[in-house]
Amino acid sequence: MINLIQDIKQRAKSLHKKILFPESFDDRTLKAIEIIVKEQTVQPVLLGKETVIKDQAAKLGLQIDWSKVTFIDQTDAALQEKYAAALFEVRKNKGMTLDEAKKLMLDINYFSVMVVEMGEVDGLVSGATSSTGSTVRPALQIIKTKEKFHKVSGIFFMVMESRLLLFADCAVNIDPNSHDLADIAIDTAETAKRFGIEPRVAMLSFSTNGSAKHPMVDKVREAIQLIHDRRPDLIIDGEMQVDAALVPEIAARKYPNSKIQGDANILIFPDLQAGNIAYKLVERLAKAKAIGPILQGLKKPVNDLSRGCSAEDIADLAAFTACEAQELQYIPPTN
Repeated sequence: MINLIQDIKQRAKSLHKKILFPESFDDRTLKAIEIIVKEQTVQPVLLGKETVIKDQAAKLGLQIDWSKVTFIDQTDAALQEKYAAALFEVRKNKGMTLDEAKKLMLDINYFSVMVVEMGEVDGLVSGATSSTGSTVRPALQIIKTKEKFHKVSGIFFMVMESRLLLFADCAVNIDPNSHDLADIAIDTAETAKRFGIEPRVAMLSFSTNGSAKHPMVDKVREAIQLIHDRRPDLIIDGEMQVDAALVPEIAARKYPNSKIQGDANILIFPDLQAGNIAYKLVERLAKAKAIGPILQGLKKPVNDLSRGCSAEDIADLAAFTACEAQELQYIPPTN
């Protein structure tokens, strides 16, 4: 399944998307830029002073063709004024003042999201040194969701030697209700399709097909009904335990009438605790490659990194972000 990453990188290479990396002070980010420039997957844009970044890269012994890299200086007064004015327009109905907007332009996360919002780059990859909340909050406030009240969620592509799985939500929603779970499942199925994967979605629980009675189980069942009503075309089933979702022999015993017979490729977790713990266990113990979290539900791609990420993880996520930017690109309607 490692071919998926190579396929995505090949696709990204043809798109020539500009992707912003705010954490240029982080060694892993600069090492990722070296990889990205060599592979030509995206056109990297680094936030920071050009001379400082180049000096740091030299100290690390990196060989980067700087002609392939663009720089944006966050301390540029004209840029700060421009982005602050734009942010004020976006948030003034929420009570934000111009002075507050100017202060937020000193925060790399808010500044970077404004670069995306203003259309100066196609996407953003951040989070190697900051929490998911710090990365996601500005995106929710500025870029916003595709639909009103829609839930943004975070998915991981879990790449193993013989299997590819998508895990959601592992990053954003702590205790999603049934409507949230329905949004997460449908969005993840659509994300899978955009990356050439035919979705087979298992809605996970500690119960399989009514084996337990509890409000937590009821939430998952309600979500499944909502999905069936909204998207009857999708192969989604549950509630089910994870072994029934992934092992055909167990599915045959526990849930013989399910549409999913141990062949799920998308796992939807009932809450953030379960999803976050599961992806880290699979990553560390099964030696899976975890790509993400990719944030879905936003109008423009802003993707988060785990603080435990490697330079290779950053480079991989950049390629996925470029492909996502292409899919989210606005195409005006024809007359």
